[in-house]
Amino acid sequence: MHNRIVSREEWLDARRTHLAREKALTREQDRLNEERRALPWVRVDQAYTFQTPQGPQPLAALFGPRSQLITYHFMLAPGWDAGCTGCSFGADHFDGMLPHLEAADTRLVAVSRAPLVEIEAYRQRMGWHFPWVSSAGGDFNRDFHVSFPPDSVQDGQVDYNFTRTDLPHGMDELHGLSVFYRDAEGQVFHTYSSYARGTEHLLGTMLLLDRVPKGRNEHGTMDWVRRHDEYASAEPAACCHAAAPLAS
Repeated sequence: MHNRIVSREEWLDARRTHLAREKALTREQDRLNEERRALPWVRVDQAYTFQTPQGPQPLAALFGPRSQLITYHFMLAPGWDAGCTGCSFGADHFDGMLPHLEAADTRLVAVSRAPLVEIEAYRQRMGWHFPWVSSAGGDFNRDFHVSFPPDSVQDGQVDYNFTRTDLPHGMDELHGLSVFYRDAEGQVFHTYSSYARGTEHLLGTMLLLDRVPKGRNEHGTMDWVRRHDEYASAEPAACCHAAAPLAS
């Protein structure tokens, strides 16, 4: 690749033109964020229970002392040898966020359907420290449309990303995040969920790559991404996102 080579003056003109578009996008993003925060809520009446290192806990306990909870729906099903490559890529960004989120009255917790012992084994391999709990035996993953038992699949389609869509062949797990609020009375409300490319803003690595000449350097969605301990291996990358529905 080789872009046009120009004088500094011509470069500045082009950069200022592009900056105007970047600023317009930033202002539009600010408006979208305001709309998101103003969305209606749904009270969570279902008694979800999660397996945690501290024992079984209800959804309200996952908040800790905070009033806001972000749950990342991490693709790790019972019996998997490792977590989803794309989810693992995203999770590499989590630990550095934790003190800042906690200071902003927010807790981040990953949730997977795998049993806790398998979650802990993979967490140890990856060297992560963020909270991660198991939803095994409950309906949380199904109710939030990230796990798809056979009876939820009709003609190869499932409800994902707020639409009826094809389930990628051989997959019964997809990713996403859901946000909850707990009021002073202890009531829990579902305020937001996002799936597919809607979680892309978690990927600080990709946002930085968007600024360099080669961009994300993809031939397919995240096709070069591997778990962080696999880059030196000869194994081909197999990111789950490459097969998942990616409409934003």
